[in-house]
Amino acid sequence: MQTELVWDCGCQLGEGALWNAADASLYFVDIHGCEVLAFTPATGAKRRWAVPQRIGWIVPRAGGGWLAGFQQGVAALTLEPEVRVEWLHRLHEADAPMRLNDAKADAAGRLWFGSMHMGEVEPAGRFYRWVAGSAPEVVDEGYVVTNGPAFSPDGRTLYHTDSAAATIYAFDLSPDGALSRKRTFAEFGPYQGFPDGMTTDAAGHLWVAHWAGSRVTQRDASGRVLKTLVLPAPHVTNVAFGGPELTDLYITTARTRLSDSALAQSPLSGGLFVARGVGPGRLPGVFAG
Repeated sequence: MQTELVWDCGCQLGEGALWNAADASLYFVDIHGCEVLAFTPATGAKRRWAVPQRIGWIVPRAGGGWLAGFQQGVAALTLEPEVRVEWLHRLHEADAPMRLNDAKADAAGRLWFGSMHMGEVEPAGRFYRWVAGSAPEVVDEGYVVTNGPAFSPDGRTLYHTDSAAATIYAFDLSPDGALSRKRTFAEFGPYQGFPDGMTTDAAGHLWVAHWAGSRVTQRDASGRVLKTLVLPAPHVTNVAFGGPELTDLYITTARTRLSDSALAQSPLSGGLFVARGVGPGRLPGVFAG
């Protein structure tokens, strides 16, 4: 299946892909570049905003505006008419070798996000659940690089990843937000790369970005690969369905950790790509706070 470059934006570490129906735009971040970016397919408009520190994701709020996961913690983020950051929960000191990395809200309005060790060697990462009106709560730990999360259409299964362990986990998710029965959903073998960002489609299939794998795979509920999208970039980082009918899959990539020779062979690394007509997909939830 074919993918198409829609923005040669040169992200150091593109991530956090999210379709925002309110302005029909695909939002994403450049973690190491400390930027939020937005692409509007209908007009071709491309926007970028500088932010004060590494940023792993943005998520819309039910009351309007954005939440953002920064290196130190979670903040309310305003992008226009100017960038403003209001800290809500600082989870790391400024000099800590930790940052936030990837998040989604579920259909009930709870936010799920992870932290990771920036050196990607220590299992110091935690997985958090944040319910509006309370503080973020640790629900799992021992991760080197947290990624995902994603939810089944019925809301009963949560998928989450430790990329360094090359493993996607599945949890049972109860209506009150409790997790149970953690189990291995898929393990990546040699030459497959490492599982990174994920999303589910309307049929409940899981679409997974392969870091160091130059591809995205679609998997059924048993973990079996159904489709493969090949990209001209080794480090594929995140995926999100977008477009008027949510049929297009947008894909972020990265330039970081590629040698000069690898970049010469894959010059579009760090760009934003799309695979058209592979959905329909689903939109993630909106944080209830």
